[in-house]
Amino acid sequence: MDSLTECFRPMGQKELDLVAASGYTQWPPRLPDQDIFYPVTNEAYAIALTQWNITDFGAGYVTRFWVKKSFMDRYPIQKVGGASATEWWIPAADLEELNKNIVGKIEVIGEYR
Repeated sequence: MDSLTECFRPMGQKELDLVAASGYTQWPPRLPDQDIFYPVTNEAYAIALTQWNITDFGAGYVTRFWVKKSFMDRYPIQKVGGASATEWWIPAADLEELNKNIVGKIEVIGEYR
């Protein structure tokens, strides 16, 4: 049995609405100018990123989801700032495959206004 990798993602209301429309089972396609999907490795970093959504849109959400480790291991963790600022860069072309490797539901674990 494949072990799982815990992932987090900050997002705004529009993306949350699309995730909800999927039954909280998949991420929506990326917009044409978004060439990567970047889940983050820890909740604290996701919360920090959510502050941008609050500033830009008045609300931000933090989600948690689990992905088969064999899929996530294809993508090295990228350090993009301080010690906890780590994320995976998944090409937009691989998003459908990522969705197939999600185990369980995408959970909203924080709402910030």
